[in-house]
Amino acid sequence: MDVPLWFVLLVVGVLGFKLIRPPWWLVVVLLLGGFLLADSLLAPVIDTAISK
Repeated sequence: MDVPLWFVLLVVGVLGFKLIRPPWWLVVVLLLGGFLLADSLLAPVIDTAISK
C-alpha cells in the first residue's frame, strides 16, 4: 500500500496537535523556523547530520 508522505505528515500533525495541545504561537514558530532553516546556509550541515 502506497501512502503519500503529505498524508502521513498531516495525520501525525493533527494527532500530535490534538494530543499534546501546543500553543498556536509555538506551532507557527516551529514551522517558520524549519522553513527558514531549509533555505539557509546551515541546510547542508543539517542534512549531513541527519543522514548519518
